[in-house]
Amino acid sequence: MSTAPFILLVNPWIYDFAAYDLWSKPLGLLYIAALLKQNGFGVHLIDCLDPLHPLMHDLPGVKLPARKPTGKGHFYHQPAPKPDALQSIKNKRYKRFGITPGIFEETVSSLPKPRVILVTSMMTYWYLGVFEVITRLKTRYPDVPIVLGGVYATICHEHALRFSGADYIVRGPGESEVLRIVAAIGKKEISVFPYVRNPDSLPYPAHELLSAQNALPLLTARGCPFSCLYCASSRLFPGFSRRNPLLVADEIEHGITHYGATDFAFYDDAFLAEHEAHARPILQEIITRKLTIRLHFPNGLHIRYITQKLADLMMAAGCKTIRLGLETADADRQKQTGGKVVTEEFRRAAGSLRKAGFTAQEVGVYILAGLPDQEAGEVFNTIQMVQESGLRPVIAEYSPIPGTALWDRAVAASSFPLADEPLFHNNSLLPCQWDKFTVSDLEKLKQKTKPAATA
Repeated sequence: MSTAPFILLVNPWIYDFAAYDLWSKPLGLLYIAALLKQNGFGVHLIDCLDPLHPLMHDLPGVKLPARKPTGKGHFYHQPAPKPDALQSIKNKRYKRFGITPGIFEETVSSLPKPRVILVTSMMTYWYLGVFEVITRLKTRYPDVPIVLGGVYATICHEHALRFSGADYIVRGPGESEVLRIVAAIGKKEISVFPYVRNPDSLPYPAHELLSAQNALPLLTARGCPFSCLYCASSRLFPGFSRRNPLLVADEIEHGITHYGATDFAFYDDAFLAEHEAHARPILQEIITRKLTIRLHFPNGLHIRYITQKLADLMMAAGCKTIRLGLETADADRQKQTGGKVVTEEFRRAAGSLRKAGFTAQEVGVYILAGLPDQEAGEVFNTIQMVQESGLRPVIAEYSPIPGTALWDRAVAASSFPLADEPLFHNNSLLPCQWDKFTVSDLEKLKQKTKPAATA
C-alpha cells in the first residue's frame, strides 16, 4: 500500500437554471494534480460534473443525456430548490447539474482519508455547488484542511473568505501557492515548482484522472493582451504568456498516442493574438505531423487576425468548432468596450472563413446581450448583420463581473443587488434589464437566431 500523502481534488456541481457542457474540464486541477504526482503525492479527482462517471450508468431509472462524438453535450441534472435570493424569479426551474450526491458520497467513502482537499470554482454565481462540496467534506473530515481556488475564489475573494468554509482561499494562478500549502500541511518537501509566467514549465495535465480522454482541454497561452471592459481575464491571470508552438504540438501528439484523443478544446482567451509566431506554427505543425484530429474554440477567436491564409490553414488543420468574438455591430460600443474589432474586419473574416469551406454550423458569432444601457435594437441589428454574412449568431447574455471596468456601470444599471449577492451575476437573469431591453425582448432575439424551418 502506498505511503505517499493522499490529496483529494474536487470539481463541484453547478447550480443554475441552465448549463451546457462545451468541453468543460477542470484543467486547473489537472495541472495541479500533475505537479503533485511529480512531487510524490497520491491524488484522486472527483469531478462532480462528469457526464461519463462510470457509477452513473448503474443508477436504476436514470436516462443519461446524449453526448456528441466530439465530446460536448448536456449534463445530467436533477431539480434543486431555488435559494432564497432567487425566489422572485418565476418560470425558471433551478437544477443541480452533475453526478448525484449519492455517487459523490460513495466515491469519497471508497478513498483513503486525504491529507489535504483541493476544491476549484468556476462562475461567481455557481458558488452554491462549491459550498455544498465543502460542507459535505467538512462533515466527513472536520480536521482535513480544504483549499479553495478558481474563478469564484479569485473574483469574489471576500465573499469566499466569509462564507465558503474553506481553510485557505487561493487567488489567481494557484499552482505554486497550492504546492506550498500542501507541502506545509503534508510535511513533505517539494522538489518541482512551476514558474507561472512560463506556461511551458508546467507538466502535461493529469488527463488520466478523467473518466474519458477522447476530448481533452488544451491551453496554449495564459492571459490576454486585450482589455475588454466586460472581461475578467486580466484579474484571473495578469499579463500574457504564450507557450512554445512545438511543445503545444507535442502535447497534442501525446494526447493522441497515450489517450486516444480525437478532439481538443482550446481554453485560450487569445489564441490568434500574435498569430504569426503562435497560432500559425501550431496549426502548421498539426498538418505537418499529419495529426487527424478535431479542434474546437468555444471561447471566441479574435476576428481581426483572420485572413484568407489563416482561414485556409484552420480548415486544413481540422478546426471544427469556431466561435468569433464580435460582441456588437454598433461602432460606438465597439470602441467603448475595447476596440478589438470593427464591422468591416468581421465581414472580411466571415468571407475568408466561408471561402475556406467553413459552414454556419461550424462558425458561431458571439453577440453580447444585456450590457448596461444597451437597447434590444442594437442586438437585433447585429444578429441581422451576422446572418447576412452567412454565419450563425450566438447570443451571449452579459454577466456582470466584479473588478471589471464595466462593473460599476452594471451595479448602477441593475435592479438586483449585484454587489451583495453573486447569485445575481447570473446571465440567465438578464441582470441589467430595463424598459428598452426586457426579458421578453431577449426571448424574441433568441428566436431570431434560430435557423428557419425547412419544408
